[in-house]
Amino acid sequence: MTADPGARARPARPPRASGAARRSAWGRALRPWLLLAPALLVLAVLLFWPLVRVLLVSFQDYGLRQINTGENNWTGLDNYRDLLGDSFLWTRVLPNTVLFAFACVALTLVIGTLVALLLTRLGRTWRVICSTAIMSAWAMPAVTGTYVWIWIFDPLDGVVSGGLDGLGLIEPRETNWFTERWSFYAIATLNVVHHGFPFVAVTLYAALLTIPRELPEAALCDGAGPWQRFRLITVPAIRPAFTVVTLLSIIWDVKVFAQIYLMPGGAGANEDVLNLGVWSYIQSFSRNEYGTGSAIAVLLTLLLLAVTVVYVRTLARERDEP
Repeated sequence: MTADPGARARPARPPRASGAARRSAWGRALRPWLLLAPALLVLAVLLFWPLVRVLLVSFQDYGLRQINTGENNWTGLDNYRDLLGDSFLWTRVLPNTVLFAFACVALTLVIGTLVALLLTRLGRTWRVICSTAIMSAWAMPAVTGTYVWIWIFDPLDGVVSGGLDGLGLIEPRETNWFTERWSFYAIATLNVVHHGFPFVAVTLYAALLTIPRELPEAALCDGAGPWQRFRLITVPAIRPAFTVVTLLSIIWDVKVFAQIYLMPGGAGANEDVLNLGVWSYIQSFSRNEYGTGSAIAVLLTLLLLAVTVVYVRTLARERDEP
């Protein structure tokens, strides 16, 4: 008796998973999310909902009346139209924010990298001394550091004004470093870089310790100079750490607030020195225009996202290139 050829060609069906097996698979898939649930809940309450609330307020004409009554006064995109149509945004606030952040990030990375390279060449004792000194600068609160720099550049009693007066270069009573836009931001840049470079230095120093000693020694034997060894060996080896500190520096420096707000004129008395963060605060809490302040905050967030995305995509494109 011959077998049915159609039966031989019919593929065997895989056995169906039992209900217990399916429930076990679902349990394994959900277990990580259940472990993360408390942290995600805290983040949703502390971060996500405030962000959503700021976005909703930015579409309203929201002031003290709305705070007291709880009513909504939706105006659509009017706040954004007013902001984007205001020349003050394009000629003062946005250049202050972007150029200041660019200068701070560049100087922080350069100085931090140089200090990290210096630490690799120092002996143990001097390395501990230098690391302690730079970490003290990083541990100093931003408010305290800002007041120190204000004292250093005080027009009458500051160290800089006193020294230049002793040399006969300036007249202290006629020189105020905080009234001019460029000198104001030069002091703010010194403040931010002084506070930020220790983190970059320590992080890159830790990355430098992971480079095998044989690589620079082999390059030295091949006749490579210091710049060639740094460009061809050191930079590729510490690129991941360099990417992290660059992204963090961009985020921190674009949204700088205390270092600007606490300086003389930075709280709104001198509108030429406002950046997006301080402008948002003043519109909201000094002028009670919470809708406009929220719209500025949303623009600041979008600027941060845009800069971060462009930087990450540029790095990814460079990494993919042969």
